[in-house]
Amino acid sequence: MVDIIKAMGWNYVSTVASEGSYGEKGVDAFMQLSREAGGICIAQSLKIPHDHKPSDFDKIIRLLLDTRYARAVVLFASDEDIRGILNASKRADQVGNFLWIGSDSWGAKNSPIHQLEDAAVGAVTILPKRATISGFDAYFTSRTLENNRRNVWFAEYWEENFNCKLMSSYKKDESSRKCTGQERISIDSKYEQEGKVQFVIDAVYAMAHALHNMQRDFCPENSGICPEMDLAGGKKLLKYIRSVSFNGSAGTSVTFNRNGDAPGRYDLFQYQWSNVSGPGYRVIGQWTESLQLNIEDMQWPRGEQDIPSSVCSLPCKTGQRKKVVKGMPCCWHCEPCDGYQYQYDEFTCKLCSYSMSPNANRTACQPIPIIKLEWHSPWAVIPVFLAMIGISATIFVMATFIRYNNTPIVRASGRELSYVLLTGIFLCYIITFLMIAKPDVGVCSFRRIFLGLGMCISYAALLTKTNRIYRIFEQGKKTVTAPRLISPTSQLAITSSLISVQLLGVFIWFVVDPPNTIVDYDEQKTFNPFLARGVLKCDITDLQIICSLGYSILLMVTCTVYAIKTRGVPENFNEAKPIGFTMYTTCIVWLAFIPIFFGTAQSAEKLYIQTTTLTISMNLSASVALGMLYMPKVYVIIFHPELNVQKRKRSFKAVVTAATMSSRLSHKANDRPNGEAKTELCENVDPNSPAAKKKFVSYNDHEI
Repeated sequence: MVDIIKAMGWNYVSTVASEGSYGEKGVDAFMQLSREAGGICIAQSLKIPHDHKPSDFDKIIRLLLDTRYARAVVLFASDEDIRGILNASKRADQVGNFLWIGSDSWGAKNSPIHQLEDAAVGAVTILPKRATISGFDAYFTSRTLENNRRNVWFAEYWEENFNCKLMSSYKKDESSRKCTGQERISIDSKYEQEGKVQFVIDAVYAMAHALHNMQRDFCPENSGICPEMDLAGGKKLLKYIRSVSFNGSAGTSVTFNRNGDAPGRYDLFQYQWSNVSGPGYRVIGQWTESLQLNIEDMQWPRGEQDIPSSVCSLPCKTGQRKKVVKGMPCCWHCEPCDGYQYQYDEFTCKLCSYSMSPNANRTACQPIPIIKLEWHSPWAVIPVFLAMIGISATIFVMATFIRYNNTPIVRASGRELSYVLLTGIFLCYIITFLMIAKPDVGVCSFRRIFLGLGMCISYAALLTKTNRIYRIFEQGKKTVTAPRLISPTSQLAITSSLISVQLLGVFIWFVVDPPNTIVDYDEQKTFNPFLARGVLKCDITDLQIICSLGYSILLMVTCTVYAIKTRGVPENFNEAKPIGFTMYTTCIVWLAFIPIFFGTAQSAEKLYIQTTTLTISMNLSASVALGMLYMPKVYVIIFHPELNVQKRKRSFKAVVTAATMSSRLSHKANDRPNGEAKTELCENVDPNSPAAKKKFVSYNDHEI
């Protein structure tokens, strides 16, 4: 019965037993074997009392319905109790709900299901393999009250079989007719050889063989029972019984195992309804030490095509673990493996490793996809577009300056520092491509070098220029002697020394922390593991980026301070005011950059936002410098070459004196009508004269 239940895939069953030795011991043996086999849980174990009433059967059905998933019910019950259970299921309108598994007490009998065939459809029963013993029918049907007095139970059988009452009977039923003694078995009553006749005969022969073997061993010299055999005791006799081996009445071997059980040989039946032959038992298999079951021959109530289920809990879906109910190993709750967990086995979810995420059905882990900033991404297209325009403009400006290298405007701009500044601007644009390129050791090395180098070169050149202007005019207030270190060679040396500090810092960075690539899984490790991504990036932290740019920012702030100090210098002198406007604008750009850069540190789009913000900020800084410092000069060089002419040279003292006077007189502009700032130096000048039409005087046009 345990094998049948396991073959059906059932793991949650109830048992019903008639009170008494057969039913209770049968259920106990079934429960013991089911525990040993594993995978079968008993939902309920109910008993039918001896003095039962119809209400007792109704109560049993109600209790069975309490565990509605346990549809399979194992019955160890008498014929009468089986009828009571089937009747109660009909009264409760539960025909076809229960899947009955009947013991050999049900077997293939019709009496337990008479007029209850619809309630029994689908029931699976077992019956020991049996054979009709030839000669027994003739013997038994010839038995009468006269020739079978040695059987003390035969008179009771006579009354039950012929439904009559003997004179010596203790039956109180006065309605029964009197037995005549002339009744004949199989003539006056129905007769069918009892299926257990074979086993009764074999049991008698087993005892006879055991006694024979025992007598032969204990009394070899006697033909009967000797004193030694008399005193042997039951345990020794049991040993001989278990040792017998002979061919039984049906021609099959009779032996016993160490537990005293004979080899099990059972036929398996199912009560089925056929439109052709009507209802009846059909052989669906056999059990001889192992189960042979023809599932395709089975039929189920309510027209079910597949094997009905009798399980406490349905199997968990893929990616779910079983949380077993305490004390009931066949019942569980299904809990999904969530987050970055996968189903390790049916009871356990485990966390995937750091660089892995669960697959779609959560049965295993798979590598988290690795991404980088792609060239076709909108986050990259805009900075690249701006950088390409900037590079083109820078190359154009540089080519123009080289082409007109010896013209007054180019010479007045300080050719050496102009080319240095243009180089820095060019590198500011180039860093865009390095920041977007696929990270590797080479790219990461160039990022470290050029990340701050372009800005450092630009602001070192601008700082040198503004410092030169400041020193010249501060010196001019005190003496006519030119300040030190204002020659082109000195200016290049100062600029180079400022740039070398940045390069030294980068060199130390290389030594302390060699460049490398990493995959950052934290940046885009989303709550949904299927959206998680690893970011391929250079091993450069946000703090290291700021430190790399920090020196350039320091130069930029210092340059801005000098631009503020020289704001009073007339615009005719050495680009002081354009440099000031450049620095003010650049400061605003970088003040906007810092909160955006650090404010998005926890964003899932950090890679894109920070890279785009950084590259655009550098592009804007370079563009501001290029536009304010060089575009006006290029415009004059190309479109107004008549203005690109040599002006008369004046001494250092004259230049400083003119600049100082211009600065002082500019404060009196509001005292003149329409804001005209006329001085004694120019009041007598003819407004139409060439001198009056001069728009500016550049400091670099003069010899110092």
